[in-house]
Amino acid sequence: MTLHRSTLPPEILERIRTGTAIPAHPLALDRDRRFDRRRQRALTRYYVDAGAGGLAVGVHTTQFAIREVGLYEPVLSAAMADAKAWTDRPLVMVAGLAGRTDQAVAEAQTAVGLGYHAGLLSLAAMAGQDTDALIAHCARVAEEIPLIGFYLQPAVGGMSLDADFWSRFAAIDNVIAIKVAPFNRYRTLDVIRGVVAARAEDRVTLYTGNDDHIVLDLLTPFTVMRDGMPVTLRFRGGLLGHWSVWTRQAVLMLERLKAAAGGGDVPADLLALDSRVTDCNAAFFDVANDFHGCIAGCHEILRRQGLLEGIWCLDPAEGLSPGQAAELDRVCRMHADLSDDAFVAENLERWLS
Repeated sequence: MTLHRSTLPPEILERIRTGTAIPAHPLALDRDRRFDRRRQRALTRYYVDAGAGGLAVGVHTTQFAIREVGLYEPVLSAAMADAKAWTDRPLVMVAGLAGRTDQAVAEAQTAVGLGYHAGLLSLAAMAGQDTDALIAHCARVAEEIPLIGFYLQPAVGGMSLDADFWSRFAAIDNVIAIKVAPFNRYRTLDVIRGVVAARAEDRVTLYTGNDDHIVLDLLTPFTVMRDGMPVTLRFRGGLLGHWSVWTRQAVLMLERLKAAAGGGDVPADLLALDSRVTDCNAAFFDVANDFHGCIAGCHEILRRQGLLEGIWCLDPAEGLSPGQAAELDRVCRMHADLSDDAFVAENLERWLS
């Protein structure tokens, strides 16, 4: 069974194209580092009730190592079942796809079988391959499922991908979006130039994954020239590990940003919000230690709220870095208005039931 973008439910395709908030779903483990089904369900319920427009499962924030311990299908299956049981609202369900071509194709087939709408394709396992090989890999996986491209920053395993790659990638018919997350403005522009060169701007929707510039990505018009004429693209939504925490406020913020981007002058307080959100991300993602604690930092916020029992990762070496807890204390104190602690406290017992 394969899936083409033309056969997606119209409401799902419209939600992708207009832009929405898609948190990257963490993995809940118990103290023995076994899958904690109850708390995984609570996380899904939290994101649904927070107003997220979709879920990304099996991605970096879920931990790529789920594949090595046989949890890929169980985790994807759990998120789909829990979301369907909790709401009738249509959600964009995105499955992370990784590995060399055979593995990525098999994962795409699993995702389609479970009812997922798109695959977020990591190219980390293809490091060292030339553009022809990368595009052949992407095109093969796109035969199975609509693709969301993923420009993963090199600091956590990504590779540098130029405008030519993104032009050829965007030209693949079953590509519907790109998560732009190189944490680099020059490389971000390469993606936009590529989409415009492919004349794919009406089919390929841009989602920010640039956690260091979430707000400005969503507010800024990006203009490049084509055939002597300006072509302007915008980021329509976010697919973010950062939005796995304080999700309710992220959803509300996205609504404000989209409204402002579609109007005239952008209020100064929204522009100033960029540096505040980036400051929070520096603590969540452990920028001071080259992102070593990026997953554990998000886990710690969820643990403090009671959604997770602990911050355990599949790799025992993954945890908070020295000084990261103090940084989390600081941003939680300084930016308390950006948190959704009260919202979680009001609903936690129901989500854990």
